[in-house]
Amino acid sequence: MDGRGIRINRMFSDRRVVIIAMDHGMFDGPIEGIIDVRETIGKINTDVDGVLLAPGMLRHCAELFAAPQRPLAVVRLNWNTVYCFHWNYKQACAAVASRVEDAVCEGMDIALVSLTLQTGDESRDAANIQVFCDLVSAAHRLGVPVIGEYFPSAHEKMSPDQLHDAVYSGSRIIAELGADAIKTFYTNRFSEVVASCPIPVMGLGAEKLANPVDALDLAAREVAAGAKGVVFGRNAIQADDPIAFQSALIDVVRHNTSASDAGKQWNLMTAKKVGQ
Repeated sequence: MDGRGIRINRMFSDRRVVIIAMDHGMFDGPIEGIIDVRETIGKINTDVDGVLLAPGMLRHCAELFAAPQRPLAVVRLNWNTVYCFHWNYKQACAAVASRVEDAVCEGMDIALVSLTLQTGDESRDAANIQVFCDLVSAAHRLGVPVIGEYFPSAHEKMSPDQLHDAVYSGSRIIAELGADAIKTFYTNRFSEVVASCPIPVMGLGAEKLANPVDALDLAAREVAAGAKGVVFGRNAIQADDPIAFQSALIDVVRHNTSASDAGKQWNLMTAKKVGQ
């Protein structure tokens, strides 16, 4: 088995996985919970399976990945205007953020490459596909597995059925283009997304929810629908007690603990709601 197969098997072979995302600075600059990167990595539960971060942050987080029993380093390789909500971009334009070779030299274990289609411009869609395919091919040549992220444009304006339709088709396209796993939005018929893809599908956490137990409930719904894991960022990093929240998330995802039981066990039930 090549390096790509070993790494993807290590992540998905015998349990559902938890990945913590701290790559928001690529699009937002410093945000709450990720202002001091070294402080942030001190709030990562080392029992999680992976940590998603920007290519330039690997060298600043080396100690997180130095231990024998460590999370895998998942690195986002392309930059996309679809994530820059504060700049009000009208199209989702992708660009290469790091060559695969450079990220491997820095210590990347798994690559993440995003794709957005239906931008309203056929040439833009084609360009996004080209960036995606070039990075996937380059990663596979070096034995690096790829998580493909399908992120619909203007998802916040979609109805539940529209979001499902976009994720349903986009996730299968990502699988067809060679990704080894998928990260995408939970939908109202998420089990159909999972069933349509021959590779592991993970649900993302999206926006910061009002209460940590609500976020745990989202994770519970994702895995109940067949997700092989979750990728949570703001909900896991901006929690009042990030380590406790991530511990609860692990219990929900790996052990089918209910959101309420995990919240009670890790003392999350009394956490303040956003704005209080």
